[in-house]
Amino acid sequence: MRFSSQIKPISYLKSHTAEIVKTLSDSREPMLITQNGEAKLVVMDVKTYEEQMETFALLKILALGRREIERGEFESVEDVFEELDGTAER
Repeated sequence: MRFSSQIKPISYLKSHTAEIVKTLSDSREPMLITQNGEAKLVVMDVKTYEEQMETFALLKILALGRREIERGEFESVEDVFEELDGTAER
């Protein structure tokens, strides 16, 4: 993803909103909006946003799992399968 071709001032956003909505929906590329020469907003279509949120959720689950492994908070595969088979001692 390259923001360099998708950088627009806020005045452009105000005057070309419908065009921007169509462009972002078609291209699925986010647009960086500047105000007084500084980056202020990232605008993207809702599908891309939802996909990113799903990706972030999966990454968070992976990070939590990794921390549990580092702390030794896990069971061996053999123990899990024994529990599933109902052969584990209780």
